[in-house]
Parts: sequence; structure tokens; C-alpha cells
Amino acid sequence: MVLIFPVSRSFAQDTVATNDIEFTTIPAQKPAAVKSTGTSKDSLKKGSEIKATKPSPPVKQSLWSILLAGFIGGLAAVLMPCIFPMLPMTVSYFTKSSYNRAIAVRKALLYGISIIVIYVVFGLIITVSFGADALNNLATNGVFNFLFFLLLVVFAASFLGAFEITLPSRWVNKMDQKADKGGNAGIFFMAATLALVSFSCTGPIVGTLLVQAATSGALLGPATGMFGFSLALSIPFALFAMFPNLMQAMPKSGGWLNSVKVVLGFLELAFSLKFLSNVDLAYHWHWFDREVFLVLWIVLAALCGMYLLGKLRFAHDSALMYISVPRLFLSIVVLSFAVYMVPGLWGAPLKSVSAFLPPQASQDFDLYTPTLGGGSGSNARIADSKPHKYAELFDRPQGLNPFFDFEEGLAYARSVNKPVMIDFTGHACVNCRKMEASVWPDKTVYGLINNDYVLIQLYVDDKTDLPANEQYVSAFSGKKITTIGARYSDLQASKFQSNSQPFYVLLNPKDESVIVPPQGANYDAAAFAAYLTSGKTALN
Repeated sequence: MVLIFPVSRSFAQDTVATNDIEFTTIPAQKPAAVKSTGTSKDSLKKGSEIKATKPSPPVKQSLWSILLAGFIGGLAAVLMPCIFPMLPMTVSYFTKSSYNRAIAVRKALLYGISIIVIYVVFGLIITVSFGADALNNLATNGVFNFLFFLLLVVFAASFLGAFEITLPSRWVNKMDQKADKGGNAGIFFMAATLALVSFSCTGPIVGTLLVQAATSGALLGPATGMFGFSLALSIPFALFAMFPNLMQAMPKSGGWLNSVKVVLGFLELAFSLKFLSNVDLAYHWHWFDREVFLVLWIVLAALCGMYLLGKLRFAHDSALMYISVPRLFLSIVVLSFAVYMVPGLWGAPLKSVSAFLPPQASQDFDLYTPTLGGGSGSNARIADSKPHKYAELFDRPQGLNPFFDFEEGLAYARSVNKPVMIDFTGHACVNCRKMEASVWPDKTVYGLINNDYVLIQLYVDDKTDLPANEQYVSAFSGKKITTIGARYSDLQASKFQSNSQPFYVLLNPKDESVIVPPQGANYDAAAFAAYLTSGKTALN
């Protein structure tokens, strides 16, 4: 199972597809107002000439996170029943079939490099086969997200022992025959044989990793993920070949290897729910709100903890005579995580996992959000105005009352003479949820957004169809814009030369000029408050 960690650096962003859009490098500019050449209506239907400072490209950080996820997945794969028992046999083959230790080490390194080449090439084939645009589209496509959900459930069932995912035996036999030829080519085919034989264990991990990489928006995501995975997988073989004495310190194969598979099965199920949540949010089904998501995660964590304690057994588990200390400690961690999530059922923000949860506003019973606004400021002021366009479609973050239509929000900002904060966001954007849950509730940040700005949230991945009279062909991309998400994705790309989320733009509503350079996610609340303050000061 591949674990996904929220990026903790500043300016981390998610991306969505903007097909056929070419981005140009924009030199850094001082925080000066940049003027639009058209009206707000024109800016939605035409590529504006506005130039704004572009935040640091998010791709590098995305690739690093994918590499880390792949590496962790590779370490988990080493502990699979299909691979772990092969370590001593493979290392023994290299050491016994060579005249000296140096030759054995060279062969083991070549074996490890072959593993890396095989998996990286597989990742590149995925990219070439589907194309960069197709991989980008996977992040927000409802059908693909639902298929990914089903796929991960199948992987989880395989890990839990319902069945095994195997490749045709003739493929394994052909690779094994070529491996018997010896030489460098034989070593390569030995690595290929390992990849095929271990597929029943590594397949779900590799498949999960490829799903994550493909939906990241990074062109080289699949290849990067496969590099991290294969690097972690190959290190033990090379390391033990160099230092055979380390083999004596390795634990013996046994029932604990199957326990690793079962734990990863629980993690696969938990991970799959995120893709189902993406579909629910994008199409406004409201079947899978925050409390439902949390209940399922709590149950899965509790069941995993009970399994580690030996209270649950699956078909392929051996009898557990006693609980080892590492297993006890791991069960304590898992059960503690389950207890940690329980207050979330009453609205606790759960900041450590907030990036993966549905929006706080989707929760029906929330004791936390009402404590943020204090019943004053712009909440009360905006409540007296007419209902906002699209308000019935989108949830209000942290009790705020944003506009969801660009023109409507801009018009209101002019009437009250306040600057605009545009939040380009998305249903499937984990960094957006993390910002809303961990940074926006900060007292200073919340006060600035609530009282000093008119907040406009624009969802770039929403699938709601636009009325026929509002659909148009983009002058920027040449594509027909038919949904709310496509409309605001086009606006962000054409007007601000960006396609990443979250993306915050501070505008002067009078002339639609950018007050200070836009920026992405910044998990330092003080720094984000300073950014908002700088916009307020620059406008005054």
C-alpha cells in the first residue's frame, strides 16, 4: 500500500488539467498592481492580457512526494510473503556462483539496477500510452475516480486473502528460461522473473502507486513513482550481497509476513475511500459527507488494531500464540489513531488528516465551526444580501459565506469597496482542504478573510453543467466550456497563467488589477496572514 503524505512545505499545490493550454514563463515582478484589459465578463470568455507573478512550479514538490510514496511502497513490498523469503535465496545464489566477493557484489548491483530499469520503463510506458493530458484528466474525472475506488477495493480484498492476483504462468516460465542462460543478460531476466513471480504481492502496491502518480498531474509521475518503488525494492538485495553477515540478523519467514499483507489491505480500503469522496463532491451527491467518511476510517482503524492484537483472523493467517512487542506497539498506534478521529464526528478539525477528509462544511453536526466567526463581521453583513449564485451546490468553508460566481462576487466587492480574495480551489484538492482546516481557522487569518476581504471561491473541477446561454468556446484554449469547473479553470489559466490549486489572488475590484503577486498553499498561518495584510495595505 502506498501511503500519501500531505506536503508540508509552503506553496505546495495540486494541479488539474488544462488541455491544449501553453504556459509561458513570467518573470518575477515587484508587488505592483497589474491591470486587466477587459471587463469581468470578457475575462471569462476571452484570454486576458493580464500578467501576474506565477508561484513556484509545483511539479518538483509533487515528484518528490511521489518518489517518497514509491519508496515507502517499495519498503512495504520487501516485507511481502512473495519477496521476503527470496532475499536469502537470491543473495546466496550470487555469493556462491561467483569466484570472489567482488564479483558477487557486482552481480547483485546489476540485479538491483535491472529491477529499477524494469519498473521505471513500466512507468514510462504508462505515461506514453495514456499521454500527459489523459493523466491530468484522471485527477478530476468522476468515472475514473470511481473505477480507481473499485480497483483499490479489489487490491484490498487480495491482500486480505480473498484471492491472489497472478500473471500467466507462461510469462514466468519464459523469463526463467532466459535467466538460466547466465551472464549479464541472465541477471536481467532474473530480475524480470522476480517482478513477475512477486506480482501477486507487489501488483496491488504498484497499482495503487500508479493511480496516485497518474492523478497527481505530474508528467513523469508514474516513472518517478516506479523509480522510488524499485529503488527500495532493490536495495536489500544489493546490501545483503555486499554484507552477507547481515542475513543472520534478519527475522525468519513466518506468519508475520501474511500479517503485513492484511494490514496493507486495511490501508488500501482506507485509501480507496478518498477516490469515492472525490466523485461524491464533484457531482454533488452528498452521500459521502465528512462524518460518513470518518465513521468508515474509524471502523477500519479499529478492526486493524483488533487484528494486530489477534482478535481477528483471516483464512491464510497462522495461529497467533502470543503478541510480540513490535506488534503490540503497532496496535497501540492504530487504535490510538481510531480514538483520535472520534471527536471529528462532532466537528473537531483533525488537522493531521484534514487534507484527506471531505470539507468541514459537509458535516451535518458540527460544534467547531460556529466558534470561529463569533457571529459578527462579514458573515452578518453578507447574510442580509440576496442568496449567492451556486450557493446550493457548494459548502461554506469554516462558516464563511463566500461567493461562488466571479462576476457576482466582484460586483459585491465594488459595492462595499473591499478587496477581493479569489480562491481557485477544487473538490479533489488535498492541499486546499488542508489550508481550510489548518490555516484559515487561525484567528488573524480568519479575521482578515472574514472582515477585510470579499471571498470568491472558484471550483475548477466541478462537473455541474452551465446553462446553454453561458457556454462558450475559450479564446485561450479553443475548447468549448460547458461546466462550472471548466469555466473557472479557463479563467485561472487565461487570466493568471496558472493551473494549480489552491491559488490565491488578491484583486482590486474597481479595475480587476492584481494587488500583490498571487501565491499557492502556505501552511504557516503567520506568513499567510502577512500575505493578506500586504494586500490590504497595498490597496490602501
